[in-house]
Amino acid sequence: MNFDIKFTKSLRSLAFIMQNSQTFATISQKIQRKKMNVKRVKTKQIKVGKVLVGGGAPISVQSMLFAKTRDIAGCLEQINRLYFAGADIVRLACLDMADARALKEIKAQSPLPLVVDIHFNHKLAVYCAEFIDAVRINPGNIGSKENIKEVVQACKARKIPIRIGVNHGSIEKEFAQQYGYGVEAMLQSALYNIKLLEDFDFTDIKISMKCSNAQDTIEAYERLRPLCEYPFHLGVTEAGTRFHSTIKSSIALGNLLLKGIGDTVRVSMTGELEEEIRVAKAILQDSGVQKSGVNIISCPTCGRIQSDLVKAIKIVEEKVAHIKAPLNISVMGCVVNALGEAKGADVAIAFGKNQGLVIRHGEVVAKLKESELVERFLQEVEDEAKSKEA
Repeated sequence: MNFDIKFTKSLRSLAFIMQNSQTFATISQKIQRKKMNVKRVKTKQIKVGKVLVGGGAPISVQSMLFAKTRDIAGCLEQINRLYFAGADIVRLACLDMADARALKEIKAQSPLPLVVDIHFNHKLAVYCAEFIDAVRINPGNIGSKENIKEVVQACKARKIPIRIGVNHGSIEKEFAQQYGYGVEAMLQSALYNIKLLEDFDFTDIKISMKCSNAQDTIEAYERLRPLCEYPFHLGVTEAGTRFHSTIKSSIALGNLLLKGIGDTVRVSMTGELEEEIRVAKAILQDSGVQKSGVNIISCPTCGRIQSDLVKAIKIVEEKVAHIKAPLNISVMGCVVNALGEAKGADVAIAFGKNQGLVIRHGEVVAKLKESELVERFLQEVEDEAKSKEA
């Protein structure tokens, strides 16, 4: 008897769910939309060249050259690569006056704003402040208050910002001795140096709190965020090669961005340029924080697939790489999830056996042989992109 009652209740529950599936789907979509509307923390706005940072401006993407700064041609070649990859800001090292003089020539020809990265020798920062777009200093090695005061005065004269770049690996000795080499020491270093610049009547500041692991990076930025209004430059330092950096940066930056923290980002990779930009933009896109370009939904492949999905997705990925408009496209290999994913996509392919459907905004626009599907799909994608850019 109890079994019959339970079974009857289960049937009623199933019937209720089926009858109200559209309502539940609508509620689910509303919840998803609500989750994706990340409210960014309001920060002071500064300007790096023509790029606005903070204050609700779009989250900019940065990289750093690995060419020697005195190699003017090599640096300009890498800057141009980053420009075409979609970078907004570029940073360069400056080890000595030979680098500083070369940097002046590079700046004159650069299509992107440039930030000079200074360690140990504050005089280089003072010299570069005459022509550069921003200065990054490391509190752990820039020297005395008087050194910092000189840098501040030079930057204030040209109204260019300073990034206080706190790094887990180079914390000032006094903070490391008192708090150890950890997040607390980083926090105290940041607060001290913020106050120092403010005491010199300087507030065009942005801050980074970089560690080499995701957990400490997240904690450092989260703990500092309620304590100041300045924009944050997000990044995991010494994140490693392409694979490891992608994982660490996705965890740390994605976590922070979804909490509304972050105004400009860099994905640090050993020996990479374009890939840094590609991954950074993907993190912004896939977190839902800043949509641009194509988001590709494709199934993980399984034994149900009766088409060459792998070949198709490679072609699609290559052909849509140039699109800047925010698009969701779906390339699915079987009917199990294809139609459901297509409903949420701007344009979709649903492959079947030797044939398939091209779907746009949930409506079937073509039923074609497999050999004709990708070409028609790409035509629809291009048309959709043009309609969004218009």
